[in-house]
Amino acid sequence: MTQTWSRARIGAHGEQLAVDYLKSCGLRVLARNWRCRHGELDVIAVDADGRTVVFVEVKTRTSDQFGGVEQAVTPQKVRRLRRLAGAWLAAQDDRWAQVRIDVIGVRIGRGPAPEISHVRGVG
Repeated sequence: MTQTWSRARIGAHGEQLAVDYLKSCGLRVLARNWRCRHGELDVIAVDADGRTVVFVEVKTRTSDQFGGVEQAVTPQKVRRLRRLAGAWLAAQDDRWAQVRIDVIGVRIGRGPAPEISHVRGVG
């Protein structure tokens, strides 16, 4: 299945699976693929408490060739996510009690169902 998909299609599929997972955990998605001159945030959501905005980086993999979620989110990547989160927050009228950066890893193709891992509070 995934061998004939483009990287963009695999990424979009993984992102949709991540959004579905977040919603099942009680989060409300505010934005997807938010862009500014510094880059892009995959998903912006509000935690179930309604007071925490969560910036979610989605990493979709079809093999273990490039490592898991832990290897994908380097300190440099966390700094970039913080800068992007700050830009998004500066453009909002709402104020949030807490801010969190999460990473969701989606592994597709190994078994019949995708594997989802959720790392909370990476930055």
